[in-house]
Amino acid sequence: MSICVIPARGGSKRIPRKNIRAFYGTPIIGWSIKTALESGLFDHVVVSTDDAEIAEVSRDLGAEVPFLRPYKLSNDFAGTGPVIAHAIETLSISGDVPVCCLYATAPFVQSSDLKQGLVLLQHGARYAVSVTQYDYPIQRALRRAKDGAIAMIDPEQLQTRSQDLEDTWHDAGQFYWGLASSWIADPAVFNSGSFGVPLPSHRVVDIDTPEDWSRAEVLFKVLHQWS
Repeated sequence: MSICVIPARGGSKRIPRKNIRAFYGTPIIGWSIKTALESGLFDHVVVSTDDAEIAEVSRDLGAEVPFLRPYKLSNDFAGTGPVIAHAIETLSISGDVPVCCLYATAPFVQSSDLKQGLVLLQHGARYAVSVTQYDYPIQRALRRAKDGAIAMIDPEQLQTRSQDLEDTWHDAGQFYWGLASSWIADPAVFNSGSFGVPLPSHRVVDIDTPEDWSRAEVLFKVLHQWS
């Protein structure tokens, strides 16, 4: 048994109604729901929302919405961990059940990505996190002042060749796997027991702004033209 929980609050600010905004013919949350359902990994695909319209749309797309979450877990300061923990407690999910937090704005996620995460969890990972590699070495990052002046954050790396620097990774913002007991005890997904599921950078867009949305649409169109 495993559960997918898709957090989708109604109060997005930078892209209003982001979670149900149309993205290539379907509300964007529909792509996450579709992938979760078609993966065959989950006994239940649950949307956690505070919003009646999102709940209705999600049900129409095949997800379950057995509860509406409270305002304190739906404001601008609510973290993902407590939202998933709330769903686990509300649904009385046993501690040994794998729970996947899949974001509503992850139209590039694939079933194979989710399966890799579950395998890591089954082999002892505390959390399995979608990650992707930085396109450029962050060790050579620059600081830019208000007047436009720039300087290296780490000047010692000035003469280091890019190919000699360690590869660095960041959260891809698509999904996290953890046992229900882990989400309840310690919902911090980045710790010594966390392992990464690598995703190619061309399938990763953290959709927070209108510019992000436009970029995601372009990438999605290109990928589907060649699929």
